[in-house]
Amino acid sequence: MVNFDNAATTYPKPMSVREAASKAMIRYGGNAGRGGHELSQRTSQMVYGVRTAAAEFFDAKPENTILCLNCTHALNTAIRGVLTKGDHVIISSLEHNSVYRPVAALMKEGTITCTIAEVSPDDDVTLENVRRAIRPETKAVIFTMASNVTGQITPIRRIGKLCREKGICLIADGAQVCGVLPVSLEKDNISILCTAGHKGLYGTTGTGLLLTDCAFPIKPLLYGGTGSASKSPNQPDFLPDRLESGTQNIIGAASIGAGIEFIKRYGMRNIFSHEERLCNILIKELSTMPEVTVYRVEGALYVPIVAFNIEGVSSEDAAMHFNKYGFCLRAGLHCAPIAHEHNGTPNGTLRFAPSVFNSENEVYSFAKMVKKYVRNLKSE
Repeated sequence: MVNFDNAATTYPKPMSVREAASKAMIRYGGNAGRGGHELSQRTSQMVYGVRTAAAEFFDAKPENTILCLNCTHALNTAIRGVLTKGDHVIISSLEHNSVYRPVAALMKEGTITCTIAEVSPDDDVTLENVRRAIRPETKAVIFTMASNVTGQITPIRRIGKLCREKGICLIADGAQVCGVLPVSLEKDNISILCTAGHKGLYGTTGTGLLLTDCAFPIKPLLYGGTGSASKSPNQPDFLPDRLESGTQNIIGAASIGAGIEFIKRYGMRNIFSHEERLCNILIKELSTMPEVTVYRVEGALYVPIVAFNIEGVSSEDAAMHFNKYGFCLRAGLHCAPIAHEHNGTPNGTLRFAPSVFNSENEVYSFAKMVKKYVRNLKSE
């Protein structure tokens, strides 16, 4: 199988990540922060090392780096934890359901109001759309750093600068950017960064991160055992304990640490360049087929994702066909209906998302398969 669905989960994983996960099963069998014995202490030291590595990678502090189940968990923690009755929020027109649904739920409860800011290929227009949406009661701007549908990059640093000037919390969804492009809480003016561990960071599934600058306190989403302040019925008031209840994903944490080390060793720029080259090869090959529409807009910037459709066939049927021949692509709405509404693709698209482990030959082979499929459709 050739995996071109790496925007969902990167696969295969680097050998160093697989080794770290395997080692964690053998060596780190204790509960971090829960016990003074050797097994617990050894595990705690490893987790703290991973927390420190992630903090350094994103220009944050270790104690403000929270281990989560996935990006959805991180986003729900941030959204539910920051917003209160009467708040107004702004989200982008490219948001994933991990933002759209918790915001919609809070609106349905009558807790908040929301405005959707249109994302344009022109960053100046996007920024102005956010500016116009701001109200006196605006508490947070929740913005994806890059669309999981088309890969379009948003001007998060400029939006963050505007938010800081206005005293507004910027919650950034970095699921499609972290590990592919440099991200810094400080330089990008991000209040809370949420990301997945299993995508561009190459960790195992069931991993995510929330990093905060602590400018906006976050109420816990989960309450329970933390290994600290155990006599009190109240959740600890300090990070990371306040937002980390229950036994952590120790194996997942080890995998994130190894994934970050892999990125640093391989070079983020090299990873991006390789994946972008693969996308450009596919786009060039698809451009020879009038029956294929590629959803990229002139003037916009993109992470290595290519969204496209084939005339006369649903994205799901096309993906099922390619799967028969060993190519894995995502089809449908990609859990982002408002993004598809924005893009004019209400029935969804095919999504091609390569990784550093894919080759040019694999892309050319897939493009050849698309051409053959299109010819067969025309002859039916």
